[in-house]
Amino acid sequence: MLRPSDVLAPSASIVRTQREARNGHRGAAILLTGLPAAGKSTLAQALHAQLFGRGVQSVVLDGDGLRVGLNRDLGFTDSDRRENIRRASELAALLVENGQIVILAMIAPLAELREVFAARLGEDYREVWCNAALAVCEQRDPKGHYARARRGDLPGFTGVSAPYEPPAEAALVLDTGALSVEACLDRLLTWLGESAVLPKA
Repeated sequence: MLRPSDVLAPSASIVRTQREARNGHRGAAILLTGLPAAGKSTLAQALHAQLFGRGVQSVVLDGDGLRVGLNRDLGFTDSDRRENIRRASELAALLVENGQIVILAMIAPLAELREVFAARLGEDYREVWCNAALAVCEQRDPKGHYARARRGDLPGFTGVSAPYEPPAEAALVLDTGALSVEACLDRLLTWLGESAVLPKA
């Protein structure tokens, strides 16, 4: 019987540096983390559109999108949440190795979960905290999840009955509760240029 140790990754015919040279930018993984309804997905899609317009190779990995596809077999136990993050980190690493800028829009509520990304992606990983206050997120509540959580219909919901640990050392903090999407996007693009992920415009 084959064991995992018997499987070896194949050698690539085109390496990362070749892809990055053609793309004109390096590969990187950017995690947009924050409470539910903090604006992560909205900002991720706005950034993706901007990068696409500039000819930058990028892809969005949205937490909800992964949950209905790749990770649809996972629930919301502690072990399932960790496996959800592990799979996302492996997919992100594969895409980064292929020269993509990966925009991860995921709650990733605990520091130990975000450390999974950091450990797997190393220097390619950057953390952006979408820092919207709980009251603002509850007021938005686009999916009605906060209301359901307050009624007790969604146990273990982040921000209500499960904790969110703010990043202690986020590379960038965006007040997505007070700033417009356009203002957050402008700051994000400026930061990406300053951190050498993107060529400065």
